[in-house]
Amino acid sequence: MVINVKKIAVLDQHTIDKIAAGEVVERPSSVVKELVENAIDAGATAVTVEIADGGKKLIRITDNGGGMEADQVPLAFLRHATSKMEKIEDLEHIASLGFRGEALSSIAAVSRVELITKTPSAISGVRYLIEGGREVSLEEAGAPDGTTFLVRNLFYNTPARSKFLKSDTTEANYIGILMEQLALSHPEISFKYIQNRQVKLHTSGNYSTRDVIFQVYGKDIAKGLLEIQYENEFMKISGFAGKPEISRGNRSFENYYINGRYVKNNIITKAIEDAYKGFLMQHKFPFVSLHMEMDGNDLDVNVHPAKREVRFARGTEVYDAVFDTIRRALTRKEMIPSVSFGKEEKEKQEKQEKQIVKPGDIPEPFEKKRREQETAFTKEEELLFSGTLRENQQKIMDIPKQEPMKEKIVKQPLKPEPPKEESPSQMNLFEERLLAPESRIHHQLIGQLFDTYWLVQFGEDFYIIDQHAAHEKVFYERLVKQFENQTVESQYVSPPLIVTLNLQEEALLKANETYFREFGFEIEPFGGREYCISAVPANLYGIAEEELFLDMLDHLAADGEKQALSLFTSRLATMACKAAVKGNHKMSVREADELIDELLKLENPYHCPHGRPTIISMSKTELEKKFKRIV
Repeated sequence: MVINVKKIAVLDQHTIDKIAAGEVVERPSSVVKELVENAIDAGATAVTVEIADGGKKLIRITDNGGGMEADQVPLAFLRHATSKMEKIEDLEHIASLGFRGEALSSIAAVSRVELITKTPSAISGVRYLIEGGREVSLEEAGAPDGTTFLVRNLFYNTPARSKFLKSDTTEANYIGILMEQLALSHPEISFKYIQNRQVKLHTSGNYSTRDVIFQVYGKDIAKGLLEIQYENEFMKISGFAGKPEISRGNRSFENYYINGRYVKNNIITKAIEDAYKGFLMQHKFPFVSLHMEMDGNDLDVNVHPAKREVRFARGTEVYDAVFDTIRRALTRKEMIPSVSFGKEEKEKQEKQEKQIVKPGDIPEPFEKKRREQETAFTKEEELLFSGTLRENQQKIMDIPKQEPMKEKIVKQPLKPEPPKEESPSQMNLFEERLLAPESRIHHQLIGQLFDTYWLVQFGEDFYIIDQHAAHEKVFYERLVKQFENQTVESQYVSPPLIVTLNLQEEALLKANETYFREFGFEIEPFGGREYCISAVPANLYGIAEEELFLDMLDHLAADGEKQALSLFTSRLATMACKAAVKGNHKMSVREADELIDELLKLENPYHCPHGRPTIISMSKTELEKKFKRIV
């Protein structure tokens, strides 16, 4: 058999650039991300992104930032060329979004790029063409202040990469999601996103995150926001946490930004979801939009080529800050959902009415306005979209210079002072609260409905309390308090449980023997890698003790001791559900009164351990509307 021994060869620079481009440019949205982040770093207050055919055929990005000097343009397309840092020490103080110096080089290596740029101090701009990483031309050109990139025929010279792209619609959706995140992370910048000549997103850049949330997610989300503010010696948090009723079935609404960059981090995600435990149903996730500011010494952003991930020097402190901030927002205001008669029917009727209307039925003035909004281009944008910039330069120069600037540049007001956080004492002064201590004597227990629900009148509202969910919550909190205060009693099991551990589990058990003992376990060696569990926490007796023990070891391996307690509490939720009084069970008025009294003293009485509401409310006004007493 003949063995072919291949010789080691040094790749040429053109091949190296194509390989490196794969780390940064995965799809059209990668191009948009890198170029828009460069525009933000250049001080732009208005950025327009236009795409055709999902960004595969054309991506055009225009900004009103500082532009580039003519002699700097070719340098910007060299690998590891950057204006954001000069030496390794600068990595500790990075405040810009892009800094690796690979973006323009990577984009140019796999597409045809045309660049027009001008600085405010220059008389004229410069036009630069580069295709597949090779320079085509560099010449003087007339241009407004700022930078315009046209990226054509992405992956034209790497067809294998092009085959892995999704449909035009899917790729455009990726870009749309990216633009929403950029707008949410930079409310001080006006973003405009145009897809196949239709404006999909246009923000004002007025510094209001709430306004951007309204434009991106709609009025229902914008109405259900709790504003949060927090600051300590190493980080600052601001933004919004959604009320529990606007939860979703996936994590796509968990948005957080560090120093203006949209990132994902397991520590922050866990802190957010832990803070919502007890407020959301299982398998539901919250809405948050958090802006965090941190010093570079506590933050490593150079983890991933696309800068999606970050690492923290003080991860535990970051977790505590995020958890405490969100938890405080959720517990400082009553979270009792208000229900109304007929809301679903009204929404259904409105939806049907909208579907009945045909385009021909729309009055001409409104139809004309709708068509204009769908192709909301300025005169300059219409000229730029087809052909090359060079072919249209004379047309651009013929347009009065101020016309496009009025469309694209939005004057920014001074950043307003963030509103002061409303304290619980202030809220008690202006609204009657069901849970206020002084309100308890005014509660009027009306009676039990369907042997399951208790009705309570207070002021101009009446409340419906689910006796099973309420009892489950009360019982759960009792059990949790016992574990937190380490007043746990042990229950001997007969016969003892024999478990076999691998080397890693055995090492973890030995390192945490004291911890297990404090929580009611009695564990002894039983020969080899087998261990005998002769006692377990009394409150968890009969609930898969062996499975609980092994789960605790797994969580200790992943995240440390804090996770073990949270695993205990998840088991306690199951225990509380089994022990709580069920629906269709007749309770006496005295029992119900004592249960409600204990429920309302809890920090979070609004939801059972599994996230179901314990209390809902309805106003007297809603009832009077239903009976036509008021219109």
